[in-house]
Amino acid sequence: MFTLFNRYDQTPGGVNVAATEVKQRLDRGDTITLLDVREQWEYDTARIDGAKLIPMRELETRKAELNPNDEIVVYCHMGVRSLKAIHYLQQHGFTNLKNLSGGIEAWSTTADPSVPRYR
Repeated sequence: MFTLFNRYDQTPGGVNVAATEVKQRLDRGDTITLLDVREQWEYDTARIDGAKLIPMRELETRKAELNPNDEIVVYCHMGVRSLKAIHYLQQHGFTNLKNLSGGIEAWSTTADPSVPRYR
């Protein structure tokens, strides 16, 4: 039997989590760090409220801004850069990482249609 919290897909870089589940958890007040690894212009175009922007190219120098004990949901546009970020963070002691499946594109189409889509 599936429950809301078991809808994860294992990936080489961690665990995929659906945008709708993250939205439900945030709406409930769960403590989740949202890490956006896109570029500034992408963040300026569309973002999830409360997300911390650390572009992928700055992750090495800014990883200390993150708490390795926090649950961190990493996202990008479609989910590719976020998986790379998860691999990197895992190598540096982060263990509670999840990949937002489909990235902000999935967020815009399934969790919060007020967030603009872009290419």
